[in-house]
Amino acid sequence: MTTPTDDQLTKLGATLEIFSRRYKLAEALGAEKPINELDKQVLFFVARHPGCGPSDIARFLAVPATTTTSATDRLVKRGLLERQRPEQDRRAIALHLTDAGTARVAAFLSVYRDLHLRMLAPLSTSEREVLIGLMEKIVSNEH
Repeated sequence: MTTPTDDQLTKLGATLEIFSRRYKLAEALGAEKPINELDKQVLFFVARHPGCGPSDIARFLAVPATTTTSATDRLVKRGLLERQRPEQDRRAIALHLTDAGTARVAAFLSVYRDLHLRMLAPLSTSEREVLIGLMEKIVSNEH
């Protein structure tokens, strides 16, 4: 593997800057109060794993438990998440989306789908496969 050149790094930085401005999720959601990325990932995880605990989220996101606790506190206050105590273990906490949380996740997924369609539309089928394959390679190489 070779080291990227300064020119490649500069071009990548400039392209990513334009890309992030063009496909900014916060703007696509309109006037809704923004949710930070961590809180959004917590909502997505709970949507896929109803009844999970904060420690499950912390492990998946590779963040400290205190970080997950702060995120769940914010989401509970916003009415997007609720904590329940399972009957089988009253010391545990089971997290569930509220109706508002379910609606917010659905809105995020809809906006992401629209953004992804806009991103891929200018590409041919084979270019889409190459782009997705390269992105998968990049994220699978992270430590």
